[in-house]
Order: sequence, then C-alpha cells, then structure tokens
Amino acid sequence: MSISPTQLNRRTFLQMSALLTGGLALNLYDLPIASAQGTRPILTPEAFIHINADGSITIMAKSPEIGQGVKTMLPMIIAEELDADWSTVRIEQAELDEARFGGQAAGGSTTTPNNWDPLRRVGAACRQMLITTAAKRWNVPASECTTTPNHVHHTGSKRILPYAELAVAAAALTPPDLATVPLKDPKDYRIIGKPHAGVDNHSIATGKPLYGIDVTVPGMLHAVIQKCPVFGGKVKSFNQAEIEKLPGVRHVLILDGTLSSDPVVSSDPGIEPGVAILADTWWQAQSARSNLKVEWDNGPGATQSTVAFEKRAAELLQSPPANTLHTDGNVDAALKGAAKVVEATYAYPFIAHAALEPMNTTASFKDGKLEVWSPSQNPGSGRRMIVNTLKIAPENITIHLTRIGGAFGRRLMNDYMVEAAYLAQKVQAPVKLLWSREDDFGHDAYRPGGFHSFKAGLDANNKLIAWRQHFVTYGVGDHYGSSAGMRGTEFPAGHVENFGLYTSTMPLNLRTGPLRAPGSNTIAFVGQSFLDEVATAAGRDPYEFQMELRGNSPDHSDRLSNVLASVAERSNWSNRPKTPGRGMGIACYASHQGFFAEVADVSVDAKNQITVHKVWVVGDIGSQIINPGAAENMVYGSVIDGLSQMIQEITLDNGAIQQTNYNHHPVMRMRQTPIIDAWFLKTDHPPTGLGEPALPPLLPAVANAVFAATGKRIRTLPLSRSGFSFA
Repeated sequence: MSISPTQLNRRTFLQMSALLTGGLALNLYDLPIASAQGTRPILTPEAFIHINADGSITIMAKSPEIGQGVKTMLPMIIAEELDADWSTVRIEQAELDEARFGGQAAGGSTTTPNNWDPLRRVGAACRQMLITTAAKRWNVPASECTTTPNHVHHTGSKRILPYAELAVAAAALTPPDLATVPLKDPKDYRIIGKPHAGVDNHSIATGKPLYGIDVTVPGMLHAVIQKCPVFGGKVKSFNQAEIEKLPGVRHVLILDGTLSSDPVVSSDPGIEPGVAILADTWWQAQSARSNLKVEWDNGPGATQSTVAFEKRAAELLQSPPANTLHTDGNVDAALKGAAKVVEATYAYPFIAHAALEPMNTTASFKDGKLEVWSPSQNPGSGRRMIVNTLKIAPENITIHLTRIGGAFGRRLMNDYMVEAAYLAQKVQAPVKLLWSREDDFGHDAYRPGGFHSFKAGLDANNKLIAWRQHFVTYGVGDHYGSSAGMRGTEFPAGHVENFGLYTSTMPLNLRTGPLRAPGSNTIAFVGQSFLDEVATAAGRDPYEFQMELRGNSPDHSDRLSNVLASVAERSNWSNRPKTPGRGMGIACYASHQGFFAEVADVSVDAKNQITVHKVWVVGDIGSQIINPGAAENMVYGSVIDGLSQMIQEITLDNGAIQQTNYNHHPVMRMRQTPIIDAWFLKTDHPPTGLGEPALPPLLPAVANAVFAATGKRIRTLPLSRSGFSFA
C-alpha cells in the first residue's frame, strides 16, 4: 500500500466528483444513532452514497473491518433500501470522521444493532429522491413510480430511467425526513439475507496490500520499542552510544512513558516506558534492538506471580466476601437446610489476544498536522489519546482506517497508535512502528483470570433452592480491572429463590482488557459447567434441568429456551449415545444481544486427549441474518476461538510474562477443528451482531461433554491444568 502523506479530503473528493462526473452526492438531514460509547454521534448520510455517471454506485463502509464482514455488510444495508444493483456497487473504506459517519468503533457486536435502522434510512432516502426526480421529469405522481435495481419505472407508461441519469437533478432536491421515509417490506429484500462474498476476498487471496502492516509512505523510518519485561518498569540506563552506531540506525530515544497512576490499571493507561530505535528498515531496527543492554527499574510489578495470585485467591475464597453483587432470599439458611449441597471451585487464567497481525501504526507529522494509518478497532478513542498526549488539535489529525488482521478486542486499545504518533512528532519524519510477536504477547491488555467457588442446595425433590457464588477477581475494593467484573444479574439470579453473588478483589499491576465476548467467555464457562454438576447431582438430564429452571422470567429466558430446544433437537440430544469415552455436553448463554445454545460431541482416549467431533450451534440474533455466509463464518470462528481459549494461558513470574509466542500460547490447528453445524432462529427482534455471542457456550459445552465421556470435571483452565489436552 503506497500512500502519499497528504491525501485529498474525502468530502471534497465526493463533492468534486459529483460536479465533474454528473453524479449524486447525498446531503441529507443528520440522524442521531445509538453508539457503543454511549454518545449520540451525528450521522451525515451524504457521506455514504455516490452515484456515478457510468452507472456504478460507490458506498462508503464506515466501520473498521477486522474480518467480521462489516465492510461488506453495512453497504449491503444501504444498497438494499436504495434498490441498487449489487453487481454495480463499489465499496470504499471511510477514513475517521465521526462528525459525518457517527461512531466508527467496531467492538462488542454493536456494529449491526447501531447501524441497522439508520443505514436503511440512508438508502431509502436516496431512493425516494431518485423517484421524485423521475416523477417530475415524467410529470406523473411519485406514487405511480417504483424501482428495480438502479432504475426508476413509471408503471402506467412503462417508462424507465437509470439512476445515473437522475443523479444530478436529484441532488438539488430537499431531502426527505429520514425518520419517516418508507422502508422496504423484508419480503422484498434482494440483497439482505442473501450470501455475498467479502469485498476484499480477492485482494486478500492475491496478496494485495490492505492491512496496517502493509502501509508505506515516502521517506518513512521504521521503529521498534524495547519495554521492560515488567509492566510499568522504567529505564535506568542503557548502551545508547553503541546502538546509535549500528547500521541504519537514525534515532535512539528514551520513552519516559505516560502511564496513569490509578490503583486499578485501565485497559489503555498510556504509553509504557522504554527505548525506541528508529532505522532505515525494520530489520535494522530489530537487529539493533537485540544489542540493547538495558538496566531496568522494574517497579512494584516485580513482586507479582501467578503462584502468589493463586495462593491469595484460595485464601480469599475461604474468607467472607468483600462485596455483594446480588442477593435474593436467605442463601446461607437455605444451604444449611438443603437435602443435598453441591460444591466446586473453578479457575481460569489470563490469556492474550494473540492477533495474527502484530500491533502497528504508521504516522507522519508535518507543519503541525498529523496523518495516521492504523488498524484500530476504536480509532476515535485513539485520536482523543493523541490529542491528550501530544497536544495536537483534533482538526489537525487525520486517521485512515486500514483493514485489520485480527483483533479480538486488543485493538480497542490504541497504545501503539499513540506511540507511533509520538515518535513521528519527535523526529519530524514519517514513522512506521511495528511490534514484534514477542511484544504482542509481552505487552497485551490480557483477558483477566479469575476464581469462583460455588455452593448449590437441592431439596428432597432435587429442586434447586439455593445458589451461592463467590468470585475472586482483580481490582481494589469494588473497583474491578477492565473486563474483570461480573453482572449481579448473572443466571441463575431471578430463577432461584435463595441466591447470593459476591466478590473479593486482589490488586494487580498489569493491563487487562476486553477479549472476544469479554466477561462472558469466562462467566459462561464456570456458570454453565457448575449448573451441569448440579443437574448431575440431582439425577436430572442437564438440558431438561436447565429448561425447567429457566421457566418464565423477564430476562429473555424464552429466547434462550428456544435456542436450547432447537440445538437439542438438531443434535438429537435425547437419543445421544452414552458409551465410555464418548459424550455430549450442552450449554447456553446470552451476551452482546445474542442468544446461543451449543452441543459438543467429544471422545477422550486413554491419555486424556480430547477429540471434538462436532459442535451444533443455534443462535437468535433477531429478524434478519444480513449476510448469511459471513454469519456462518463468524460462528465457525467463535467455536474455533473458544476451543483455543481452552488451551491458552498467560503466567507471571517476578512480574514478567512467561509466554512469548504461539508455541507457548497455542491456537487450534486445522486438523483439530470439528464439524460445525450453525443454525439461526429468526425472531421478531431487531438484528444484532455476531462477533461475540456464539463463543461463550462453547467452553462449558465441551467441558460438560468431557464429563459425560469420562466422569471427570474440567474445573480449571487451561485443559492441561485439569489433566487433559486436545488430540
């Protein structure tokens, strides 16, 4: 990807193109939409659609593309209501301009629900303007006109005009009110609900430069940063003069860092201290780095270790909880009076995001203006960090969104973007910062680990009458680390007469942050696994036990019950084989506005090696599956990612991360991937996203299947901590 540091502003380009090519650049009323950040960004539909004189239609993709398919899906929504011929649609990635496009973050499975209605109205408004223009030309009522892809028709006279011939005149009309513009009946959809290949598929397959790692700009230097192995550690001294003499090295800088001093480390606390080396090539910078001899002040983080955390967690689990999240009835009294009490302790580790494309950003600073090319999930937050750190006015910062080679939540944080911007400003030259794989593993914002103790009480009829859960996590008091908290309404709250959910915290000097299905990916594992234990203790079928427990309640249990029933039917659960060494497990979970149930079929050999043969997945994400092919891909990825999470861990010793690459933090191999059966229930709810909700039920479904096959519980992850591995 070869890009000039100075590019024509896209607004100016589209306006000029409309004049030069006879096209239409919409300028409609602003429409506020919901945002994952809780703000009300202004959406300017003019930015999205450009009808070209040659009949093609350019639609802007507003949100970062991480592989989840939004670069194709969001334009599909606009094109459907526009009644565009999809074969003529050209898609361009928008640069960061939240005043025009609204919020441009991609995370939390929010892109679909935030954009479903607003973008349909953008397309419908444009279609209405084209119909009005044609009706005026033919001197007929607009109500007598309709459209087919890229054309307006007059029903009575059989006249027809292409959109391209109407575009200039349509641009002069007063736009319709987006809030009341008529929308298509879903039965008339031609684009939505049909599988469409990703717009970048061919470019990816043929190695075209799309990603942040591909960016080059004229005259750029390549940068690496050596940071302390212990989070927050500072440079005391290093061999600067020696490094400066090495081949290709242009600058060697000490970074003092901008980390906040908050007692609970945030997911994006600022720039870590370190030594930056800038050279003519990345290999020269990385080679020079290998010659560094740094004396570090490790700071307070050096006292941390996984062993110490586990010991402290065990002590806290035996002590009264520090915080109460939710209580119903009198759980302690109910447990004392229960006919049977089931107890278990569960634990899971820190894990890394392990995105395939390492963190990187290219930045150019000139004449007080900063231009950035970055694979960020949350570029608006990155710009705000740059403003606060480097004191550059926001109007002097341009951020281009590149395609992202994996993120899983890691690129919601923008430390790498601010680092590149800082270096570019410091040396007054374009800089491409590229982290090594070891940097990625050693300086992540990790999925936090956690520890849970459970007690459940059954009455004489084996009905669940009490549930007590004590969660030991990371934080200070009742202030939890990023993604280290838990909702007080977690199931089975509201379904058990006597319920208690409590927490205690341990201080942590380490970044944590959201990882695909944050919170849910661990809470589902412990909760649905222990529920399976309770069902077994009650002598009940786990599916029937959970269906009965959910019953009627106000927390969407009907949607979960429906997907549970569907996955049980699709997997032939009631007739599942019950032979030694082979078993099936079931689990469900609601997260990120999606409702999913899953069944796993596994076998376990004499060496405790697990083979996952098949996983059935049934989901409810509302009334429309906008791009079915992409939706299936997201489910497949969630299953494989969930399996990978079962074998991963990050550990600390003397404050330093011990896992530095994929050989110590593995992902599932192709030969280990099961058959995956994905199915969606269409329900009368607005469409929601798919980045997260298919993942959480996978872990307990597999763990419960292992118990069905072996009679042994997986209560501690990774699998190796419970004596298992994948075959």
